Amino acid sequence: MAGRVLIVDDVATNRIVLKVKLAGACYETLQAGDGESALRIARETLPDVILLDVMLPDMHGMEVCRQLKLDPVTRDIPVIMITALRDAEARRAALRAGADDFLSKPLDETMLLARLRSLLRVRETAQELHLRESTSRALGFSEPASVFAHPGETSCRITLIAARREIAAAWRRALMPHISATLEVLPRERALVDQGPAPDLYVIAADLEKPGDGLRLMSELRSRPGTRHAVCCIALPDEDHNLGAMALDLGASDLLAPDFEPQETALRLAAQLRRKRQADNLRSTVRNGLEMAIHDPLTGLYNRRYALPHLAQMAERAQATGRQLAVMVLDLDRFKRVNDTLGHAAGDAVLVAVARRLRDAMRPSDLLARIGGEEFLVAMPDAGLAEAEAAAQRLCLAVSASPVALPDGKGSVEVTMSVGLALGHCSAVVPRHETAMPIQDATPGCVTAPGSGNVYDSPQVGMAAADPAAPGFATLETHISALIAKADEAVRRAKAGGRNTVAIDAGAA
Repeated sequence: MAGRVLIVDDVATNRIVLKVKLAGACYETLQAGDGESALRIARETLPDVILLDVMLPDMHGMEVCRQLKLDPVTRDIPVIMITALRDAEARRAALRAGADDFLSKPLDETMLLARLRSLLRVRETAQELHLRESTSRALGFSEPASVFAHPGETSCRITLIAARREIAAAWRRALMPHISATLEVLPRERALVDQGPAPDLYVIAADLEKPGDGLRLMSELRSRPGTRHAVCCIALPDEDHNLGAMALDLGASDLLAPDFEPQETALRLAAQLRRKRQADNLRSTVRNGLEMAIHDPLTGLYNRRYALPHLAQMAERAQATGRQLAVMVLDLDRFKRVNDTLGHAAGDAVLVAVARRLRDAMRPSDLLARIGGEEFLVAMPDAGLAEAEAAAQRLCLAVSASPVALPDGKGSVEVTMSVGLALGHCSAVVPRHETAMPIQDATPGCVTAPGSGNVYDSPQVGMAAADPAAPGFATLETHISALIAKADEAVRRAKAGGRNTVAIDAGAA
């Protein structure tokens, strides 16, 4: 599923219509008909997004939003307020209550789905940052997190870019009474020139010299390291839902009307600045507190000290959401021969190359760590059996795709690996089975490293499944240990079974 959405509306027909629209985009939906039910379901299920109607039978939707944002359990869940009213004060009240967006009925399906995709990307990034920050605290590398306090908008910079300078200047005059951030007008041609620290937020007209130029400028800003994390808000020329959806999908943080209402726009920009400051704070904590302590100095991957607590965090989140977690142990085949016959410099080159190939073949949300000499650990959240099996094959083929060049021009060496995979499911028992199949497109047989006499076999994957709900999984630590142990056992079976097969073993836990 694309995500879990809680629909809160007192009219059953409205809930059903929204459910059908979201189901077509593969969203899982939950429903509530009143405020109390919405608060309870949100706490119990932790949906990814909440669509909240303003008018409810037992309490006002604004109050529901305020309570959601005051509760530490639910405050990070994005909330989209929905109403038939087209009142500017109602929109401002929703933003003050903590709503992430405000949509008017009848809902445009294109814009609704684009908003959902945008908010889900922001939430996924925030969750990953929080997960890494909490992992660093568990390791003792940072102080416990405190409630984030905005340092003051006067320290923030907002850059305004329009088709004509007088338009951007008019935006500046309209916003100045309502926001204390530094507002600067910048010509389009200077936006991509490196002039020191980047602004915190850009307001960019969708149309500059030509229609869509603003979106292209935003894409350029998103692609550059210095401005990648800046907020980008796009001012649309009119209520063009298709253009707005495209802007959101390209990375826009919010959409603004060119003749925007100043107070509402200031509230939107202030909310975006708070979110950015919080993300910057978390990134700084993770980067500064963990960089040296949790990375393997040779490959740059995470080390065991980081991987195990982070894996426990992943498992805890999987248990909370009832989703699956795949854990792999990867072991290079006959790596000792590389060190013994070609030297440790060659061995280091192999490890660095393998780490790079593994990293390039994985999803951004996956965990990759070096946990031993030639042993790696991979964790894939929300991965089912078919996806995990395909990923295991893909990683093996990525490693064996081409020889690894040795230092000082001493030729190259063929490298393969074996993988053991344990699949944990937090709500149902994984079916027990044991099968074997060959790696797709893998070339069986052996090859010899030039000038070394070392023989390397083709890749193989071993898989095992474990059920954390079964007897014996009394604690999260026990569950993690069992998953790793089963993956490790699968590696041994894979190596003993011939290399170049996928062995699946969902034995008894």
